[in-house]
Amino acid sequence: MLRTRVIPVLLLRNKGLVKTTQFDKSRYIGDPINAVKLFNDKEVDELIFLDIDASKQQLKPDFEYIKSIASECFMPLGYGGGITTMEDISLLFSIGVEKVIINSSALNNLHLIKEAANTFGNQSIVVAVDVNKNLFGKYQIFSHAKIKHKQTDLLEYVKKAQDAGAGEIFINSVENDGMMQGYDLKLIQRLSKELTVPMVISGGAGKLHHLKEAVEAGASAVAAGSLFIYHGPHKAVLINYPGYQELKNIFN
Repeated sequence: MLRTRVIPVLLLRNKGLVKTTQFDKSRYIGDPINAVKLFNDKEVDELIFLDIDASKQQLKPDFEYIKSIASECFMPLGYGGGITTMEDISLLFSIGVEKVIINSSALNNLHLIKEAANTFGNQSIVVAVDVNKNLFGKYQIFSHAKIKHKQTDLLEYVKKAQDAGAGEIFINSVENDGMMQGYDLKLIQRLSKELTVPMVISGGAGKLHHLKEAVEAGASAVAAGSLFIYHGPHKAVLINYPGYQELKNIFN
């Protein structure tokens, strides 16, 4: 097994699979369950599904649909979107999700993270943070739910999330999302100095060598969407994932 996890991230919208660019311009990709079956065949490390509308529209997770996805998933499954209560978290675990990924609710209430970590264990609780830059190049927290957090310092927040019990911090760069030009290495370097729990980085991977760059900058695991969904200069949709030996060669 590789020491570095390489994780496909799939975005849900209305029970369909989409891909965004800089959190905008979503493009329909296909059926999520078909994608799961393809990734099963490719023996991926784990899989993450994020419902990109649930928190924004104040919707609960679609538990029945998530259950149908989990029943087809042969690898550890993480899910995020619309999670607001301990009941939500408990139900997700009961239907086959192994990690819950909490974003907007953590911004409002880190006590939820503490309670969930104490109840279910740190390893199953992930705090996601979407990061963007302002006009002056300063990193800021971005919220799908359009909650203003101008006074929330990014470095201070990730440390508080860690202290609250998050077993992992999932960082997604808004600026780099879907651009396929590489991860924000400066962001990785800055956050890795502050965190003692694993940091998963997402947003920007377009080539396999970008994965290695992210790990060398300090990421514990690398996540990507476009890299594993698109193929070729015209971005034809083709679910893909490198084989074990290819990944081993990248990180060695």
